[in-house]
Amino acid sequence: MLQYASVTGFVRTILILLLVYFGIKILARLFTPFLVKFVAKKAEQRFGGQFQGQSKPKQPMNEGEVTIDKVPKTKASNKNVGDYVDYEEIE
Repeated sequence: MLQYASVTGFVRTILILLLVYFGIKILARLFTPFLVKFVAKKAEQRFGGQFQGQSKPKQPMNEGEVTIDKVPKTKASNKNVGDYVDYEEIE
């Protein structure tokens, strides 16, 4: 059995699609500020938590006194990388 689409069914489908599109558009405009505020608050909490441990009270230091909080790691160089090639500039 072969069925044909009616014009009223097509128009009704187009109207439903337009209604859904504009409904989503209006709801997005209403809820976007709340969503942005929520995301900004979460990012602030996440980044703020990283700096909580770094704010240590500083001890008063005398003039000329030096303290090292962290010793830098030294990288071991690989001597078997290659040969040094001396070059000259050519004009």
